[in-house]
Amino acid sequence: MRNKIFEAVSPSKAQRKNFLFRGAGVLTVLFIAFIANTSLADKAGENSFRPPSVPLIACDPYFSIWSPADQLYGSETCHWTGTDHPLVSMVRIDGKTYRIMGSQPENVEPAEQVSLEVHPTRTVYTFLAGGAEIQLEFMQAALPDDIDLLSQPIVWIEWEAKSADGKSHDISVYMDAGMDLAVHQNNQYVEWSKPDFEGLNVLKTGTKSQNVLARKGDNVRIDWGYFYMAAPDGQKPQSQIAQAHKSRAYFTARGDLPGTMDKDMPRRVEEDAPVMAYKFDRKLEKGKTASCRMMLAYDDIKSVLYFGDQLEAYWKKDGKTIEDILSSAAENFAQLQNRCESFDKELMQDLYKAGGEDYVKIASLAYRQALAANKVVADENGMPLMFSKENFSNGCMGTVDVFYPFAPQVLLLNPTLAKASFVPILEYGRSERWKFPFAPHDVGTYPHAMGQVYGGGERSAENQMPVEECGNMILLTAAAVKAEGDVEFARKYWDILSSWAEYLKSKGLDPENQLCTDDFAGHLAHNVNLSMKAIVSLAAYADMADMMGEKARASLYRRTAQKYARQWMEMADDGDHYRLAFDKSGTWSQKYNLVWDRILDLDLFPDSVARKEMKYYKKMQNEYGLPLDNRSKYTKLDWIFWTASITGSKKDFKDLIAPVRKFISETPDRVPMTDWYWTHNAEQRGFQARPVVGGVFIKLMDNEKVWNKWVKNAGSVKGQWAPLPKPPKIEPVVAMSYDEPKMWYYTFDKPSNDNWYKPSFNPVDAGWSRGAAGFGTSGTPSAEVNTVWQSPNIWITRKFHLDDVPDSLELMIHHDEDATVYINGKLAAKLYGYTSSPGHYKIKDDAMKTLKKGRNTIAIHCRQNTGGQYIDAGLAQIIEQD
Repeated sequence: MRNKIFEAVSPSKAQRKNFLFRGAGVLTVLFIAFIANTSLADKAGENSFRPPSVPLIACDPYFSIWSPADQLYGSETCHWTGTDHPLVSMVRIDGKTYRIMGSQPENVEPAEQVSLEVHPTRTVYTFLAGGAEIQLEFMQAALPDDIDLLSQPIVWIEWEAKSADGKSHDISVYMDAGMDLAVHQNNQYVEWSKPDFEGLNVLKTGTKSQNVLARKGDNVRIDWGYFYMAAPDGQKPQSQIAQAHKSRAYFTARGDLPGTMDKDMPRRVEEDAPVMAYKFDRKLEKGKTASCRMMLAYDDIKSVLYFGDQLEAYWKKDGKTIEDILSSAAENFAQLQNRCESFDKELMQDLYKAGGEDYVKIASLAYRQALAANKVVADENGMPLMFSKENFSNGCMGTVDVFYPFAPQVLLLNPTLAKASFVPILEYGRSERWKFPFAPHDVGTYPHAMGQVYGGGERSAENQMPVEECGNMILLTAAAVKAEGDVEFARKYWDILSSWAEYLKSKGLDPENQLCTDDFAGHLAHNVNLSMKAIVSLAAYADMADMMGEKARASLYRRTAQKYARQWMEMADDGDHYRLAFDKSGTWSQKYNLVWDRILDLDLFPDSVARKEMKYYKKMQNEYGLPLDNRSKYTKLDWIFWTASITGSKKDFKDLIAPVRKFISETPDRVPMTDWYWTHNAEQRGFQARPVVGGVFIKLMDNEKVWNKWVKNAGSVKGQWAPLPKPPKIEPVVAMSYDEPKMWYYTFDKPSNDNWYKPSFNPVDAGWSRGAAGFGTSGTPSAEVNTVWQSPNIWITRKFHLDDVPDSLELMIHHDEDATVYINGKLAAKLYGYTSSPGHYKIKDDAMKTLKKGRNTIAIHCRQNTGGQYIDAGLAQIIEQD
């Protein structure tokens, strides 16, 4: 069975090599603003803070680039997965070239990096070279009060120089980006161009194939849509597309770009593909500053597949194009910069008042990471939907127990974004697709929101998280209601919320043997922390019922929650603390779910419960943090912040998060902040770049004045979310093997005949075996294995008969993992990642045209990468429902 740690616990050696830079330099995050004249000595010392990986671009799960080194020039920049996404920048000062970003070209001397600041929306580096000080800033308008701006995939890069020696200087700035940014693998073909956008100097690249939304899964990069670099004409840029070594060598030696555009395309990225390069020339006068700036952007064309509908990014809802938003960003740069700086300053001041410098540093580093693991799209009504991705934990999409810890960031800063995360699950849970009395876990594998894939999926209740997800959904809805002081959102979904509350009333006090969000720890019966979640959820539901005027219901659930709380205190008591499980004396665990009793003003548990737990936690802390429970020395970073907030004491909070700051600065794993690590040696246990780090903002929700201020600043988006698209009626035409096994010819060895997928191929003559589908290994989610397949590859083929050819015929397939499908010798579909149940997919036109009455052929190559494996397929008529 696939679970959340299935691909996350052990990254490949190649992935780890990309991240494990253990440079000795010390970097500094200044906690409010860049002060140009501050000395290096003032910036070091007690304020030192070394991010394990620094956010440069953090827009969404695909457009996400980080620097995993102490110095920006200490390594290649990379995608959060560890795959190189190279950005290179150099400066030429009075004829000498210095490298400031990227490890290439190696023969160019790096400038001296003197500081690093990570703010919520900006990352700022400062360098000294050639008598000049160069400040390099990455700015992303991730402003929570403007969802349109926040959803735009644009990052500004600005270089600002001032004289450090009192002299004037001639300065040139170079920037290039590799075409790796537009591919999943470097053996893919790319094309490039120089579009004519008014007022902008623009370069563009993308794959030749443009298989939009075809690839899904965890450790993947985007290979559809287009990457753009753009600079306003007023910046007087020069731009060029040329081979990397040639472009960089020209600038290093001559301060210029090659004179000719590389037009040898399409070309594989690995085959010396060119880079997109820009150059700016400036005269730096003494006593003045000189600057230049440009934008990097990614237009993914279509963003997610939402139960059959291809949805676009939210910024496109009014018909905007990438040219429109690039032009607007160029025109409004000064305003955007002021807004970002003001937002950063205000948020960081609030963080400092709530938890001190450690809190500022950690939360500022978490801010863009959390948002970058989400994608904001527009539904049919133009309302925002916010889909999280389980980065490096299994690639699930819209996962309840992932946006549950992430939610404090958006509940605090804009509850509309929080509700945009909840709506897909609320709609899915009340739809005819979902058969269970408890809440779903997820809506698919990113970016395919086609139904739950985790555990038993839609087919089985096995390995699901019933108490966990019901409690999460009720608590989050209640928090959104409290934030806005308006119960109407809950009223719309009251039917399904009431069903889940009833489930918790009957099952929540003493949970059966089941998973919770900490599923990597395995199943646990009588889970004390999970029971607490159910209890506070019942009280939160009661408060919403009261707001709706359902007094009798409110009273019933309130009394039930109070009774359960009293029972919980007796059942869980273990002397100086409370247990991990009701039936296990001598155990303990973090009771992070208790935080909702404070935040939602539920008044269920006496203060003594939190105080007793906190006193015990301080005895159990290790050097790098508080373990999750007594079973292991690992912890969850997000839960530490929740646990640190249960008493409301600033001192308690600072005592528990101080070791987290130490972990972040000393971990040897140079990855975007992990939330699952060992508390005794600071090593990553698994997971990275996940949205759950947004949970660190929960402390600010405990200050009602601060919370109300941010909610008021955010405003709200007016409108109603569209209902879940109705599932089509599926009528099998060529049946799969779930009801009755279907026979195929198959081989585990690569066919010697290159025409193995064509109708003329005879598998019997080729010595292929014959067996019943599905092919795979037991334990693969929802797999009906009739023929065992355990090798890396399988090739299968069969003949089928059609009485006629329906217009709406589509491919039905359950694949784990990558599958290439042919019909009558023509490519029908190329699918990536895996599914845990059959899905239906469009058949390519060339293959569709070959279908005929009578005999036809289907052939499939399926490739196993990791975890479970399975393949079965058929054809079906898809009838859309109004």
